[in-house]
Amino acid sequence: MSRTTTTYRDLLRAMESRWTPYRRGLRRDDQLVFDRLFEFARAHADASGFQHPHQHPQPVEIPALFSMLLEQQRQIDDLEDRLDHLERDLSDVE
Repeated sequence: MSRTTTTYRDLLRAMESRWTPYRRGLRRDDQLVFDRLFEFARAHADASGFQHPHQHPQPVEIPALFSMLLEQQRQIDDLEDRLDHLERDLSDVE
């Protein structure tokens, strides 16, 4: 018989489920932000799946949180680039 291996995506879904009571305690706007953070984690689930469980005491949480931070940093970088372009455009006009 073959052994069924739990995928990282399965572990991530279980983690999100464990955080459901916390999510319910948030204001509606914050619930939407909370949901986006898990979207970020799912977006990087393939890379996180390469992280071997024995490398971290919390094998799901650490890669998930890192994925969330990675996506947020990408958005910050994008906003900074857009701001730089706007500032350059404004200085060209003056």
